[in-house]
Amino acid sequence: MATFLDIGIQKEYVKALKELGIKTPTYIQEQSIPILLNSQTDFIGLAQTGTGKTAAFGLPILHQIDPTSNQIQALILAPTRELVQQIKKQLFKFTKYSDSKIFVEGVYGGEKIDKQISALKRTTHIVVATPGRLIDLIERKSIDIKNIKTLVLDEADEMLSMGFKDELNNILKFTSGNRHTWLFSATMPEEIKQIIKTYMSEKAIRIEVNKDSLVNENITHQYISTTIKDKENIITRILDRRKGERGIIFCRTKAGTQNLVENLKNEGYSVGALEGDMQQKERDKVMRAFKNESLRVLISTDVSARGIDVNNLAFVIHHQLPKQLEYYTHRSGRTARAGKTGHSIALIIPGELQRVHDLQKELGITFREIVM
Repeated sequence: MATFLDIGIQKEYVKALKELGIKTPTYIQEQSIPILLNSQTDFIGLAQTGTGKTAAFGLPILHQIDPTSNQIQALILAPTRELVQQIKKQLFKFTKYSDSKIFVEGVYGGEKIDKQISALKRTTHIVVATPGRLIDLIERKSIDIKNIKTLVLDEADEMLSMGFKDELNNILKFTSGNRHTWLFSATMPEEIKQIIKTYMSEKAIRIEVNKDSLVNENITHQYISTTIKDKENIITRILDRRKGERGIIFCRTKAGTQNLVENLKNEGYSVGALEGDMQQKERDKVMRAFKNESLRVLISTDVSARGIDVNNLAFVIHHQLPKQLEYYTHRSGRTARAGKTGHSIALIIPGELQRVHDLQKELGITFREIVM
């Protein structure tokens, strides 16, 4: 089995990785790091969240930075504030034993822009940003990304499904020149293919994780036949059976989310909601409680769950199956992260079985029916 040293990572980074409990490269890291370290190339990585992507692009970027220059040399775009903060934090931890100082700045909505503008006046080598806030900063001429060597699009499909298409196109146009683009995405919708065609080299190297399977293979997919009226009942039985385990329940609507949270709270369950109308402060509070395990179950809409990265989630429950195929991939991918196993459980009402067959066929997965 290859080690990080084998694939070209410098000793001081290996030391920091070891301290973080990251001892051997994941598949995406093993495949992409040597390419990104040694070739001047555009790159496409097809990989789920939870496969170790941040280190796959983050370590090669850190190796490329010239600390003596105080220009911004790399730009990483991510769909949500949470993901931006997380990438920034990981890059910072990777550099713990580096001799030279590499400065990383995170910019995102939900925080005062003036604070970010003054932070960018200091030496900054790497910027991690959400597309909307980056455009604001460009328009105010408060950031100079003309000389970047590398542009990373992380969770590109998520950025598009969140409506950042125009922003992405503008940023890609704005930074075109001699930069290389590294694109990471869990799915390959038409719009992503368009971005690849328009802004990336035909010679871009492509790596796929689990080529045959769009969905993480450590997930067990199950469904329970029920009625609308009985769904809540079933959920409480699942939670009772899985005492001590943590997970996320997905609802299609905000109203459904609020309803379910209220009812489960009244029954004494430790649950919290994540939905679209929440203030950022509230959202951060719920996420903190979930991460430090004082909250056991999160109930969320698809959009609100973007960018959530919490390890050790044992299950995902679909109160309803999502309308879009890739949403199932994103939802179920919240469990079974970092090599662990997990369960994805869909509640199916009469007439929805066809949806299960479609998902099986399209995603190459097998659902097992369970009877409660």
